Amino acid sequence: MARAGRWASCGLTICCHPFCYHAITASRHDVIVIVIAITIVWLTRMPRPARSASSASSASCASSASSASSLPPRLRALARDPLAWAVLALPGLAWGMPALKPLFAALFPALDRPLYEQDTFAALLGAHLALVLMSSGLAALIGIAAGIAVTRPAGRDFKPLADSLGAIGQAVPPVAVLAVAAPLIGFGTGPALVALVLYGVLPILRGTIAGLDAVPAAVRDAATGMGLNAGQRLWQAELPLALPALLAGLRTSVVINIGTAAIASTAGARTLGSPIIVGLSGFNTAYVIQGALLVGLLAIVADGLFARLGQRLQRWRHGADSA
Repeated sequence: MARAGRWASCGLTICCHPFCYHAITASRHDVIVIVIAITIVWLTRMPRPARSASSASSASCASSASSASSLPPRLRALARDPLAWAVLALPGLAWGMPALKPLFAALFPALDRPLYEQDTFAALLGAHLALVLMSSGLAALIGIAAGIAVTRPAGRDFKPLADSLGAIGQAVPPVAVLAVAAPLIGFGTGPALVALVLYGVLPILRGTIAGLDAVPAAVRDAATGMGLNAGQRLWQAELPLALPALLAGLRTSVVINIGTAAIASTAGARTLGSPIIVGLSGFNTAYVIQGALLVGLLAIVADGLFARLGQRLQRWRHGADSA
């Protein structure tokens, strides 16, 4: 029964695959390419044949012995780490995209220019990353400062107002912010920076407020009893305990900004959204795929790095608690 379900899943995957749509109107050469691609997808979804216990144990022993003798433990751990492969794949794909031109030419033979060549993908990746870092840094400064201010006794009355302003900033579409800001401050990075900062403040603000509100009152009382003033209590007691929630909000904001920064190319900013915008306006699906691959991979890497940072923070906290 389980095998029948897996075969049904394979069939559904093949039938719903986007290549099936292109196969309807493709030529004979295109059909061959599409059939090969669908076969690869089908084979990757097929269940692996079961092995006997003795053969599995002998194979695992042999493979572990050979890998143990060939690679040191640190390299073996890196080889099994998906994040390490994603980090390596991101610059490799950015610099190696021109080598994939024959592949895109075979997949999209009707296109005269199957590869985006108006700028290098490595340069677009660097500009995209710089824009995300600048906007996320400014959003973090605003969100953390506002979160700290509205959790102090003198600013608690402004907490609903700060939350509402942050929600308004994220509710306004980035394209609308770009359309308003571009005539005022010009085309390029400026309007994109304004839109991304407004869009990224809310997750950081809410994470900061949630983390600081979750600090137990006993911790504050103990810090006050130790002679710490308000500033020392904040930096030495409250913020370290609120750091996981704050980091979760920053993680959400950065990942959102990575995807939203692609829209900034409509205002003349140099990002990975340039091939996507050009591809959409010129009906060039290959351009859209090339830009989307790098944007998606960058978001995966950023999310994985924040997850790894959160795990290290948890281990550090457990070590400090046990000590």
